[in-house]
Amino acid sequence: MLTDVEIKALAANGRPLKRADGGGLFLLVERNGSKHWRLSYRFAGKQKTLSGGRYPLVKLAAARRWREEAKAQLAAGIDPSEIRKQAKREARAAVTNNFEAVAKRWMAANACAWSPRYARVIKTRLEADIFPDVGALDIAAIDSATVLKAFRKIEDRGSIDMAHRVRNYCSEIFRFGIADEKCAHDPTRDIAPAMRRPPPVQHRAKVDARDLPGFFVKLSRDEGERMSHLALRWTILTMVRTQETRFAEWSEFEGLAGSEPIWRIPPARMKMRTEHIVPLPRQAITLLDEIRDINPYLRAGNERLGRYLFPVATSRTGTISENRMLDIMYRIGLRGKATVHGFRGLASTVLNESGEFSSDWIEMQLAHIPRGVRAAYNSARYLSHRRRMMQWWADYLDEAEAKSTKLPLAGL
Repeated sequence: MLTDVEIKALAANGRPLKRADGGGLFLLVERNGSKHWRLSYRFAGKQKTLSGGRYPLVKLAAARRWREEAKAQLAAGIDPSEIRKQAKREARAAVTNNFEAVAKRWMAANACAWSPRYARVIKTRLEADIFPDVGALDIAAIDSATVLKAFRKIEDRGSIDMAHRVRNYCSEIFRFGIADEKCAHDPTRDIAPAMRRPPPVQHRAKVDARDLPGFFVKLSRDEGERMSHLALRWTILTMVRTQETRFAEWSEFEGLAGSEPIWRIPPARMKMRTEHIVPLPRQAITLLDEIRDINPYLRAGNERLGRYLFPVATSRTGTISENRMLDIMYRIGLRGKATVHGFRGLASTVLNESGEFSSDWIEMQLAHIPRGVRAAYNSARYLSHRRRMMQWWADYLDEAEAKSTKLPLAGL
């Protein structure tokens, strides 16, 4: 039998050296001097060798205990190498089945349907609020109480609505895990009643229809840059979101010289990640002509900046900033009273109250995509209907602005 003194003195002398300790346990000394425990045994008529670790990390007494455990397994008809393989499989499964690993696979599976910004938001929220508490846990072993504790931390810092959004992300991950056979149930499903209620939705403040003439009075007297004014007018007229205006490109317009011009906004720029078509009224073509005239980069043939309707060379994005239009609202006295986005709500209110247009047309124009069964069966774009509706809205705005010429400058 080996002793620690003898083991320390062993040297390979240029070739591998073996020294037995009995019962199939031996020490292998490599050419470079490293020493490794090995166990030689027979199972089902086959000679096998099992690695037991490196000396002195695994000391002599520990190696002998390992040998006795292996002999007990053999006596029970169990192959020690299969026990080792099973342990490795379970260790790998513990890594690939933990919540963080499943969440990352869920994010990868959905990446093509998300904008890069939205993907970053989800990743950041999970990394900050969920992974520290449940990321390393086996997804199949996570219960409702465990995830609720994580959500409570978000609630405790006052982010009630955020807690509910993160819960929705986690629910999607658990359902992904169920389909992937990594877990059997969604523990977030039944905890909504235990979470704090989010505050009522605060709709964006908007200019009232009766105040539109006064708004145009103030807008006409503002001395801001014309490009900012045109961007705001374009946003109001087309009922799009600010970002869709900021990054509008000339290549997205079709049929401007014909009777049915459209603006085709690509999915990458839309909130719902689907292409959005805006039928353009006559007034939009007039606006485009002026927008083109004030675009020096387009005239100069600058491909990088000239492709945008509202380019700004000094901007990080190469386009008008998200605050340019809002600054106009502030300058004319609407800080806290109305937002640029609020004009979408105004358009929806006016069009619905007119009684002339279907709510489906209005929602389609606002790029509010229906969900559920209705979404599955309703793929109509209502282009001809929306074209008439958009012309009506443009004329309505013209009438409001015409009234502004008869009004004194007054507060809204």
